[in-house]
Amino acid sequence: MSKTSSVSRRRLLKIAGGAGAAATAGVAGAKLFAPAIAGPAPKVRLAWTEVAACHSPLGFGVDKGFYAKQGVDVELFYQGASGQTLIQALATNKADAGAGLLLDWLKPLEQGFDVKLFVGSHGGCQRLLASEASGVKELKDVAGKRIATYDVAAPPKVAFQVTLAKAGIDPEQGVTWVTVPFDLVGESVKRGDADLAAHLDPWAWSIQKNQNLKLIADTQTGIYENAVCCVLGANGPFLEANRDALRRVAAANLEIHEYTAKHPDEVAAWYFKALKPNGLSEQDLTEILGALVYHNHPIGDALVKEVERGASDLKLVKVLDPTTDPKDLATRVTVNLLA
Repeated sequence: MSKTSSVSRRRLLKIAGGAGAAATAGVAGAKLFAPAIAGPAPKVRLAWTEVAACHSPLGFGVDKGFYAKQGVDVELFYQGASGQTLIQALATNKADAGAGLLLDWLKPLEQGFDVKLFVGSHGGCQRLLASEASGVKELKDVAGKRIATYDVAAPPKVAFQVTLAKAGIDPEQGVTWVTVPFDLVGESVKRGDADLAAHLDPWAWSIQKNQNLKLIADTQTGIYENAVCCVLGANGPFLEANRDALRRVAAANLEIHEYTAKHPDEVAAWYFKALKPNGLSEQDLTEILGALVYHNHPIGDALVKEVERGASDLKLVKVLDPTTDPKDLATRVTVNLLA
């Protein structure tokens, strides 16, 4: 997409609400639904990754009035395509809250970054894919193979290091990680420079489809079954001063993702029209969104347990300090908006 068109679309998305609120989705967020507020709705600047398919429900939610219905004015801030740029957006006060991968949040939080995680969004948006030439049929076959990823600390690399470790494969010495540019992860497998690709959707989905690769693992099955993938966090000082506004964001977040679970085609149509993702059709986006786990959006005690599980996994692959207590960390970096 061009830089000019991208900016103009982002400006349009700053207008909360849209042509009528979408239908209410189930009872998942019933405890959080808040009464209307007298006067102007509180404003929350929410960082998101515009190009990530799994973030599209957030833009859909703004455009279709889900947040407005909960009495909060959400402005979307495009923070870039990595966990580091999300951290920078919050640290520099360009955003008040943001959506990111749970495993991306935890190291900065361990080190004292002043953010509280407050609600989950969905499960499953990363894939480990093998070429036919690799001979890899299942997870145990990955030992000794070359895996392409786009950064030495890329989220898919970390996620599947955990998968390999729990399968009895040394995630560092038992495989070879090949770091290539973001857009060349699939190409490196196609050329035979790597045996497998570890990537994020929608790019992982495209690689799998276009190269007929075999899905070996993902972040919604196996060890990640019933685990949350992406969560929302809020800047600490903003949370202290705007707890009710974030409670309303959480309520809308639950409703938006339940709605997406039932209507992935609607969200995909919005995504296709508003953001024009390169190389993906509306049908492709419907398939990608339809494959995610939207019913897994923990809040309160359930979120604490998910964060504890994620912290334990990162200790296993030596991302977190060996002295870190996962339960203590989870308790410290989450906030219960139901309390």
